[in-house]
Amino acid sequence: MAENKDQNQISIELNEEVAQGVYSNLAVITHSASEFVIDFVRIMPGIPKAQVKSRIILTPEHAKRLLAALQDNITKYENVHGQIKEVKGSGPAMPLNFGGPTAQA
Repeated sequence: MAENKDQNQISIELNEEVAQGVYSNLAVITHSASEFVIDFVRIMPGIPKAQVKSRIILTPEHAKRLLAALQDNITKYENVHGQIKEVKGSGPAMPLNFGGPTAQA
């Protein structure tokens, strides 16, 4: 049994550059029949051009797992820190259309 447990473990490395993280205040999500693309964007006040800081491409199955993991973590966070307040109308308007179904998160 111990051998099977070791075979199912994955060693994940986090190098120093990636560990620093990237700040994003907008996510642009598009999808096709075979993938979801999440672009993490940084919008700065007074600057008309925003930069995509990171792009993540997921299969639909992994996108659904990510949604479930985020919901689980938000629930755990709110149980400890209280409900996260959503401020309607304070976010940036979505001025871009990338040619496919788009959602803002």
